[in-house]
Amino acid sequence: MHETYDNEIKSSRPATRHTRLGIVGGGQLAKMTALAALQLGCDVVVLEKNNYSPAAQLATHSLVGDWNDPEALVKLASQVDVVSIENEFINADALAAIENCGHLLYPGTATLRRVQDKFIQKQTFLEAGLSTPKFTAVRDVQELSRAGNDFGWPVVLKTRRNGYDGKGNFTVRSESEISQGWEALGGPKNNELYVEAFCPYVSELAVIVVRSRDGASVVYPVVETVQRNHICHMVKAPAVVPRELAEEAASLARRAIDAIAGVGSFGVEMFLTREGQVLLNELAPRVHNSGHYTIEACVCSQFENHVRAVLGWPLGSVAMRAPAAVMVNLLGVGKGPGTPRGLERALGVAGAHVHIYGKAMSGAGRKMGHVTALGQNLAEAEAIAQKAAECILFGAKS
Repeated sequence: MHETYDNEIKSSRPATRHTRLGIVGGGQLAKMTALAALQLGCDVVVLEKNNYSPAAQLATHSLVGDWNDPEALVKLASQVDVVSIENEFINADALAAIENCGHLLYPGTATLRRVQDKFIQKQTFLEAGLSTPKFTAVRDVQELSRAGNDFGWPVVLKTRRNGYDGKGNFTVRSESEISQGWEALGGPKNNELYVEAFCPYVSELAVIVVRSRDGASVVYPVVETVQRNHICHMVKAPAVVPRELAEEAASLARRAIDAIAGVGSFGVEMFLTREGQVLLNELAPRVHNSGHYTIEACVCSQFENHVRAVLGWPLGSVAMRAPAAVMVNLLGVGKGPGTPRGLERALGVAGAHVHIYGKAMSGAGRKMGHVTALGQNLAEAEAIAQKAAECILFGAKS
């Protein structure tokens, strides 16, 4: 039974206490994590900023409060066995209150401090001997100009914090675009920025790594992600790359998570260069869009393995159930209700697994759901997933 409460869990709960997982954030990632936890017999408590969220539909209990309020975070932690997070934008200083009160938080603040600031994240990779594009911090347009001349134009200017789905990135193609990029990312407002050498990649790869509390880890198949306007539109599993290269990418991803002492599921994004080199782009300290295919395609999904990892339980198999899988994101085309149009037609596509996140409102480019299909090869899986995805619209006009 779903309950919303302010002070403590009502006394009507069953005498037998289930393992309780707390999740900070109530979006689709929390929803899919909650579903995996419920299937393992856990109770789930979600902390979200408002009464309505995708995860609140599934949570055993929900709290309404600010993610960055230490009091709200400690209240959540006091009612569960372990706290995890749905996104990396929660203030690490606020989250530290959970640990300071003796409660368990995974991933912990030491990990998050290495990851939330992407410049520090890149420094951590460098110190661990991992391959990344060249990068440097920039404090003004003069330093950006010097970096462009050193790295060669174009370069990619990025915010150090809170960037996602292309937000917080600006490709500076020449000296003449420096001011435009600097202003677009808030440089004049003292927003901390850094710059990377532009990577002329042939494809973008991603790997889900799950690391448990005892340091054991599993690595899912290397996948190819297809981006449009910096937003992931499709994931192909496994990526069509030589076995040796896939093993190199998997090893690089595992070492990246070891370098930050991560616990839980992590999405690791990489570039495959024209020369056949694999470079780390960035990682997310949470379950990741590039791993949604694992729900149907793998023996144990990234969400179930995340639950297992943070609770200290044995990790499950990452083996694929079929030779190939393709996931297609369902993106909003504009503002409007979050109810999908064309769902019935999509459900009529044999072999398509449709996931609707249950968000109240659609927005242009907003992730509203996804479709996964399995096949004997990628072409077969892609055809099924695309056929179903093309049936569904969010935010479309009548």
